[in-house]
Amino acid sequence: MLTHIDNDGNAKMVDISKKNNTDRIAVASGYIELNKETIELVKIGNLKKGDVLTVAKIAGIQASKKTSSLIPLCHNINLNKINIQFNIDTQEGKIYCKSTINCSGKTGVEMEALTAVSVALLTIYDMCKASDKNMSISEIKLLEKRGGKSGLWVSRT
Repeated sequence: MLTHIDNDGNAKMVDISKKNNTDRIAVASGYIELNKETIELVKIGNLKKGDVLTVAKIAGIQASKKTSSLIPLCHNINLNKINIQFNIDTQEGKIYCKSTINCSGKTGVEMEALTAVSVALLTIYDMCKASDKNMSISEIKLLEKRGGKSGLWVSRT
């Protein structure tokens, strides 16, 4: 069942007024693939635009707080905590990003977690594009969500 479509097929925002407030958590991840020279520049902080991972973390945090402005039918949610982590894998030539977001509310924070990862990785792309024209962002996905009527959900992949 599609919850953002009314009986006539029109887009609608879901009515959450009757839902209970519960603690909710969502975890999302993704990665960007870069050449090894660029990864080394990120690690030592020697790119012209500055500290790539700090800027990307701040961008992801800002983006998660603005999700309802970016995704038309998302509710505006007061977020309690936003955690963004990066893991550099020099061997694979990848920087992994994971966001964990929580709130106490009537609707989940999956979109906020996914938006945080997406924008954090796009920021890395922007800051590294002068050094590497062949970057690729991949596998942005929801790993886990908790809270609400459906309880715990964990990705099988």
